[in-house]
Amino acid sequence: MGRLDNKVAIISGASRGMGAAEARQFVSEGAQVLLGDVLDDEGETLAGELGGAAAYRHLDVTDAASWRGAVQDATARFGKVNVLVNNAGIFRSAAIEELSEEMWASVVAVNQTGVFLGMQSVLASMKAAGGGSIVNISSIDGLVGSTNSLAYVASKFAVRGMTKVAALELGRFAIRVNSVHPGGINTPMVSEAMAPDAVNAMFAAMPLGRIGRPDEVAEMVTWLASEASSYSTGSEFVIDGGWTAGFGMPE
Repeated sequence: MGRLDNKVAIISGASRGMGAAEARQFVSEGAQVLLGDVLDDEGETLAGELGGAAAYRHLDVTDAASWRGAVQDATARFGKVNVLVNNAGIFRSAAIEELSEEMWASVVAVNQTGVFLGMQSVLASMKAAGGGSIVNISSIDGLVGSTNSLAYVASKFAVRGMTKVAALELGRFAIRVNSVHPGGINTPMVSEAMAPDAVNAMFAAMPLGRIGRPDEVAEMVTWLASEASSYSTGSEFVIDGGWTAGFGMPE
């Protein structure tokens, strides 16, 4: 028996990084998964590796029609949707005085509007299925500030608040909504933003002394998608190696 038997999930941003790890974990635990992304070649390859329990579909999370198509596709293939992982996200770095309106809008469109559209799109299917679990991937930047990342921080704080509103509205339908707040995770988003030496130096100072792995986030997301977390909703789940614990004194 898998922890996700009888679960049908849509995972956005599923072609690589944390989304790909979540897709692999979900299938290994018995779920059927529709992978959504704009990185079509990588998504198609991953879905082929995962076999008949997975399928890939091009998904632009900023477009409501694209979301409706994904839900219709998942329902046609697998019969229902009772898990959503809003994983897609982008990061753009700029000081406030250098942040363009275009950069702001692009980050908010993916990270914030994409989460809203994803939640909205699955509600009818989850209600028909008798309930479900929505997992919104925020960040530790949805808990604390970070320099040169105003748009990203704003979007991730928004995801945290949106999660709580959704939990309040949807609990009566047995739909649970929680947010996950990763710290530094070894994904393309990190490697594209920082040089390896800088990454190693930063995470050596963390309490656990290392950067996190995508499969560690996937394990938490799997728990939230499963019935093991049946009494958890409207909450933040932090997975950051101790980053937000505080500052230690040198030994």
